[in-house]
Amino acid sequence: MAGALPVGNPAPADGRLPRDLPIDPATDLGVYLHVPFCRVRCGYCDFNTYTSDELRGARQDEYADVLLREVALARDVLAEAGALRPAQTVFFGGGTPTLLPAGDLARMLEGVRGAFGIADGAETTVEANPDTVTPAVAEELARAGVTRMSVGMQSAVPHVLAALDRTHTPSNVRTAVEAGRSVGLDVSVDLIYGAPGESIDDWRASLEAALALEPDHISAYALIIEDGTKLARQIRRGEVPAPDDDLQADMYELADSMLADAGFAWYEVSNWARGDGRRSRHNLAYWRGADWWGFGPGAHSHVAGLRWWNVKHPAAYAQRLAAGESPAAGRERPDAAAQQLERVLLHSRIREGLAIDALPDDARRAVAGLIADGLIEPGAALRGRIVLTLRGRLLADAVVRALTD
Repeated sequence: MAGALPVGNPAPADGRLPRDLPIDPATDLGVYLHVPFCRVRCGYCDFNTYTSDELRGARQDEYADVLLREVALARDVLAEAGALRPAQTVFFGGGTPTLLPAGDLARMLEGVRGAFGIADGAETTVEANPDTVTPAVAEELARAGVTRMSVGMQSAVPHVLAALDRTHTPSNVRTAVEAGRSVGLDVSVDLIYGAPGESIDDWRASLEAALALEPDHISAYALIIEDGTKLARQIRRGEVPAPDDDLQADMYELADSMLADAGFAWYEVSNWARGDGRRSRHNLAYWRGADWWGFGPGAHSHVAGLRWWNVKHPAAYAQRLAAGESPAAGRERPDAAAQQLERVLLHSRIREGLAIDALPDDARRAVAGLIADGLIEPGAALRGRIVLTLRGRLLADAVVRALTD
């Protein structure tokens, strides 16, 4: 299970927003629906997810009804604050959303539609484990209004999948992708690189396999070792090697080259799309600082600079809602300095970049050095934007430090 929740101020039991919150009704609203269930826990994962023997008082077959209580609460809270808007994006994440029956996901989506409305042309994404997607599941999701499926491929190499504790077979990835495409869904595949024992040739094979699926979008994430995970314990005991930073850098460069050659363009450090219309609009909303309400145990939300997060365990989450209370465990309003740091962290990661005139004077003086070091694009800087070069994407943290120290 994930680590501790953030430390913040107590959240009110009724979930009401502060009266002085500067809400802009023109800001897009996104909806995140967290499904915290997995068949097995992957060794690298620290997300707020639970296997069947960890639920202790919560039931998967009741989850959709429980979450819909929070949807109803959110509608009342946002309506009272004058912040009720149709959802521009909806994202089912987890966990494994497709571990629930497709009908439950459809019912949750219909609840969002009834509470907020869903904008015409909205993007609605479901994360999917390849083992849980059949043509019938994909068809039911598409009928419900899902437009996009994100398939957790991770690797095409069996020993790498085993190192990550992934249970699916590479052939199931193709089955899932074809099921989604057959009903008109956009399809993304997620990859992880740098697993114990993974070579550059293994990674090349996974990239080739992913490209052969002809997806619309590919995410490629460097393996990060999180405290408290099985993999962290294995590394600490010397059972498997820690990720090699230099090898991961080589893997990233290989991915960027192969994806570019196949017609994909990067739009965020770890994400590539086959055309602007195939980008993840939901994730872009996070990086751009839009509003979103996260439903489910441990989910985080943001409206007009106010952030809050729900209690973590599904049983505690259900108990709060059964009592007519908000499941929020705490909340905070970051000050101007914290908001500026977050703006630099997020906007510098995306292709559209960060506006230089939004930086304080001392940060602007760092721009020339970043250009000289080959970390940001000179032409974009002349147009008033900080856009990372390939080298800058590999050293994104150094760019952020230079602009915020």
